[in-house]
Formats: sequence, structure tokens, C-alpha cells
Amino acid sequence: MAHDVVIKGGRIVDGSGGPSFTGDVAVKDGRIVEIGRVSGAASRVIDANGLAVSPGFIDNHTHYDAQITWDPLCTSSCYHGVTTVVMGHCGLALAPVLDGDQDVLAQMLSRIEAIPIEALRAGIRWNWESIPQYLDALEGKLGLNTAVMIGHSAVRRWAMGPAASERDATPDEIAAMRQVVREGMVAGAIGFSTNQNPNHLDFQGRPVPSVIAPESEIFELVEALADVGAGVIQTSQPRALEKNARMSQALAERTGRPVVWLSVQQRWSDPDGWRRQLNLAEEGFRAGARAYPLSSPRRNNTRFNMKNCQVFDGLPAWRPVMLGTPEEKLAAFRDPAVRAKLHEESVTGTFETTFSRRWDMLFVTIPKLAKNQGLTGRSIAQIAAARGADVMDVFLDLAVEENLETGFEINLINGDETAVATFLNSPYTLIGLSDAGAHVIFDAGYGFCTRLLGFWSREKGVISLEAAVRKLTFMNAQFYGFTGRGLLQPGFKADIAVFDPATVGAREPELVRDLPGDCERLEQRADGVEYTLVNGQLLMEHGQPTGVLPGAVLRNAAYKGG
Repeated sequence: MAHDVVIKGGRIVDGSGGPSFTGDVAVKDGRIVEIGRVSGAASRVIDANGLAVSPGFIDNHTHYDAQITWDPLCTSSCYHGVTTVVMGHCGLALAPVLDGDQDVLAQMLSRIEAIPIEALRAGIRWNWESIPQYLDALEGKLGLNTAVMIGHSAVRRWAMGPAASERDATPDEIAAMRQVVREGMVAGAIGFSTNQNPNHLDFQGRPVPSVIAPESEIFELVEALADVGAGVIQTSQPRALEKNARMSQALAERTGRPVVWLSVQQRWSDPDGWRRQLNLAEEGFRAGARAYPLSSPRRNNTRFNMKNCQVFDGLPAWRPVMLGTPEEKLAAFRDPAVRAKLHEESVTGTFETTFSRRWDMLFVTIPKLAKNQGLTGRSIAQIAAARGADVMDVFLDLAVEENLETGFEINLINGDETAVATFLNSPYTLIGLSDAGAHVIFDAGYGFCTRLLGFWSREKGVISLEAAVRKLTFMNAQFYGFTGRGLLQPGFKADIAVFDPATVGAREPELVRDLPGDCERLEQRADGVEYTLVNGQLLMEHGQPTGVLPGAVLRNAAYKGG
């Protein structure tokens, strides 16, 4: 019987981490059936001479919850060899939802993940209420395989209404939340996510529900995963990383479920903190706790303008200003008394904050006025020094002059390449954290995997191609419980990326206007990714979609179907 696809003569990087080798891969009925020297007919033969053949990449931290309902390819992830995405992170999700609460969940996602609310309102077709209904609504309409986390904030809002952002839950409310989490897990959700980032506020300035939940509530809710014997847990406390690491280890020990926590990254606000966090991860594993920190190969250059910006949300005087309307922001930035308070916190202040106070790393990228075009590519510190002015005055004067539309960029994370190389190679870290689908105007992390393969493996030589592919494929598949995926091995699902190791890489993002509601976002293409197969079908060829939608909802190991 003829094969569906044979990939001939490629360098097979099978995802195990072992040495690569030259050979063929045969696919039939969605699965890999033969590896080595394949003979016989095939409906499609792909010449992979000079190319690498690997398992498809797993993007383990995305916010495609809304976008996937109108964009089944999850652009731009599909351009980078990604075959599986995991969404529903940081406690944010679109199910469960009570009728009348749809816009509340959309606003949370919009504010925290910087997705235009106009796009969410125009694009989401709410044809679900429960988590099982949301999973079923996705089935059969996917380009990429998709796994869904249960979001703590959505569950809390479902059980408590507006009080979810105001107080502790009662025992009855916790019982109701635990039951809905259990129902979601029985329906196949891949796990539970929570988030205690105090900077995560809604449009009214209230904390999103999961932020005010005590740890005891989290421990109660994740018992639902232990009950069904499946699923993973995701946690986030970016202002208390050591505390989060220890809580994550305790969650793993109590439930027996693997935990991923955010994150080990190098931050200029705490340049050596990554070492402490990596040491904590190692201590946890030595104690027997499966609690992996997530890390990223990306240099996180946050793009923003002052109309929509979260960079300063951790600063008390800045926070109410940044929650204001554009008119209120302009008035505040012009006010000398307000400006003095902002200066004290973000220039001369010494208390801990995620904003690094590195004005030499905050650059002007897109001036709006013709007379300011010469500022492009210059840091605020450089401009201030040339003018003999204060950095705060230069920054705010420019923002006000251009009606808050000036494009800025700041490097807050992963600017120290030695640090990044160390934790990317650690056996205690997972690699991912693209945030794909979020921060759509200001950041584009879709190419985390092609950057790992191109910049870190080929150009820097700090991680072998085989080790990099293992981190992107089998290590993630094993952690998330994607049985029969993540390896090139007979019997495994044929999720396959074919790429040129000599050219693979992530391109610079470009602004496009293709979101619902005629909204803009950053798109990011890839170099060197030639073919992508999902469940044995050719999804992408030479960077273009083929028109098929072969993706599936990947459900947890305890899912019984029906």
C-alpha cells in the first residue's frame, strides 16, 4: 500500500536528543510508519536533501484563546514549524462563562495581554458557556493541534461574579470552583493555570480574580487534577519568583502533577536573579518535585506607546495614570507635580520593580512627527544627554507632543547572553514562553523556536541542534502528556517540521492590519522553514498554508471521550 508522504534524504533530528542521521520518513494515515531507507510509492514525496527533519515544535505558552476562533492557523506560529499550541495561561480563559459575562472575560484578556478589545468584540463568536463546550467548539476547526488550560480567573468569576475581584471565596464557592475544574479535566483540558501578578488589573483598575485568591484556594482547586490523575499546573508570581518556585514545588508534591512556573529569565531590574531561581529549580528536583521553570530564548524587547503600555504598571504613581483615558494621561504628563512623582519612582527610585530604570535601554522606534524622525533608534538617555535635559522630561515631552503615539522599545529581559545560554541548556528548564497571540501591537514572540535553532544553535553554538530540537519537542510533549507525539518514531503522530539548519531563523516583525474590527497587530515570518505536517497532512509549504485544517484538540491522558 502506498504511503501518503515520504520525506526523502533529510537529516533526521528525532527529538530524543541523540545524534542526527540521514534517512527517510514515511507517513501513512496520520502516523509515522517507517524511518530509514524507505522504498515504495507515495502520494507525495518531499526532497529533504540538505534539510533537517524533526518533530513539529510545541509552543507551550500562548494566549490564542480568542484568536484561534477566527484564525485556525494561529498565525504567526504556523510559519515557524509549530504544530501544537497550549493556551489558557496566567489564569486567563474564555470558559467557563456565564451569559452576560462574555465581555468581562474579553476585557480581562484585552487589558492583561494587550489585545485590542475591538478585535475581541468583533471576532469572538460566543457559542459556548462551559469548558467542555469550548473544547468541542474548537474541534474540527483547527490548523494546529491545540491544548487548553483551565484559567483560574475565569473559574473564579463564574463562581463568584463581581465579588471574584474583591474577596476570598466561601467554602461553598471553592467547592463549586473545584467541581467546574474537575468537569473541565474530565472533558480533556490539559491543566489548570493561575496568576498572582499584582500588576494584572482590569480596565477598571481592579485585580483580575486570580490575583487576590489565597494560596489555600489554589491548593484546593488543583486537587481536581489529582482526582482525575492527569494534567499540568501553571503558576505565575513575577514579583515574588522565589516564593512562586517554592509554591510550585509544594503543588507538585501535594498533587503528584507536574508544574510549570514563570519563569527563569535574566531581568535588568535584578540582573543576577536568574541564578537564584535556577538554583531553586534544581533544589526542587532533587527533592523529587516536578516543577519546571519556563525560560525563553528571546531577547524581550517590549514595544509600546503611551496609549497602551504596561511597562510602568508596577510603579504606584504611574499605575492610576496609565489606567486613565488618553486625555487624562496627557493632562497628567503635563502636570509638574505628577511628573515629579513619576520621576521619583522611575528615575531616582530604589525600590524593587520590573521596570529596570535603564533609560539607556529605552529607545525611540517610531516617531510620528516629521521633525522627530532623527530620533529613531536613539535611547532616551542619549537624547537627554545631547540636550542637557532630564530623561523624564525628554520622554514625557515627546509622548505629549506626539499625542501618546510615539513608538518606544525597551529591553527588560534576556539582554545578558551568557545568562540566557546557561538556563537554556539547563535540564531543569522548559523552553517556550512565546506569549503568542498576546501583546499584538508591541511584541511578537512567535519565533522563539526558530530563534533557538538559528541564533542560539547555529550562530552562537551554545546548544546543539539535537538538544535544541529535544527542548522544543519531546521534552514538552512528555511534560504536557502528549502521548505519541514529540518524537520521530514509528507509531507516533506525524507532526513534522522540515527546515534548513543553515538559514532557519525569525524575521523582524511587521505591522499588519488583519485583526477583526480592522485592528493592527505585529506579524512575524520565518526563514528556512520549508514544510510543516500536522497529523500527517501538509499544513505549510514554503511558508504558505496549503488550505487544510488537520489540527486536533489534544486532551489529557484521563479523557475517556464522548
